[in-house]
Amino acid sequence: MADKDENRQQGVTAEGGERRAALRGDDAPPAKTPGRSGTLPMRKASTLPDVAAYRSSAKDSDSKAQTAGTNESTPTEAQPDTTALSIRPSEEDVSRRASQRDDAVAAKPVLPRVLQVLVAVFFPVILLAAAVRAVATPLFLWVEYHRPGFPADSYGFSTEDRMTYGSYAMDYILNWAPPRYLGGLVGVNGDQLFLDSEVGHMADVKLVLSTGFVVATVLALFCIASCIFLARRYPGGIRRSLFAGAAATLVLVVGFAIAAALAWEVFFTQVHALFFADGTWTFRLDDTLIRLFPAQFWIDSAATVGALVLIVAVATVILTWPTKARREKSEATYASRRAQSQV
Repeated sequence: MADKDENRQQGVTAEGGERRAALRGDDAPPAKTPGRSGTLPMRKASTLPDVAAYRSSAKDSDSKAQTAGTNESTPTEAQPDTTALSIRPSEEDVSRRASQRDDAVAAKPVLPRVLQVLVAVFFPVILLAAAVRAVATPLFLWVEYHRPGFPADSYGFSTEDRMTYGSYAMDYILNWAPPRYLGGLVGVNGDQLFLDSEVGHMADVKLVLSTGFVVATVLALFCIASCIFLARRYPGGIRRSLFAGAAATLVLVVGFAIAAALAWEVFFTQVHALFFADGTWTFRLDDTLIRLFPAQFWIDSAATVGALVLIVAVATVILTWPTKARREKSEATYASRRAQSQV
């Protein structure tokens, strides 16, 4: 009887322990009480944490962090806009554009051509002005007065008188002196050497020559600048422009020479009528200008000017003649420079 009561008490105790464990949420079975005949369910053995799993998760976290940093530091390339559809041009359009591109590459610039034409046109003017300036010097005057066959003055001027008074007239048309530079001269008898009409004509000559020399100087400077530009940008341009200008000069010189040889009086009259008003350049035979500068002086002057222009023009034509070697050299140089500019 006592044994039954003891067993009943142990059972109650065990049930109470299970109830208390259930209330605490402990799923583990109650431990076996030592020294008792009954057995209680044992709690499951605890397991150690998986270290490898922690390491793999840490590596995954580090790799994700590095990837995120790389994405933030490296800018992403902009994706092309594919909203608009690209239409391939037709074969005709492609060939037309290619032809236009080839024509543009092969076409020669316009500015060098214009400069070549201007240099060729200005060349005769510059050369004529330079020849006139070479003749309008005391040296030419001395050669004329002292050359054999030059007509003497029938009104009493000696060669020395002509040199003295002629030098005054020559200096006046080349300097900036006023008209009284000639108007104030007197002869051996005390009379005025140059009449007012003569002084007025010399003033007109001075104006024409001064204007011509200034224009020729400006044109010469322009041609020099153009030649520098052509030498740097357009090989062969200087040679072609000078050749064309010299050839045109030869044609003009030959034409003027024929006109002067056939009718000198008409030629002389037309030249004066071109620059001076009627009645301002005709004088009597005993006037000082006619005695200093007779008709033979103007014939010799025109011949000298023509000879100088002819010599320079012929030399220019020879030096710039478009030979095959010169053309090939210019084309090769131009092609080389054009290729370098396109690189």
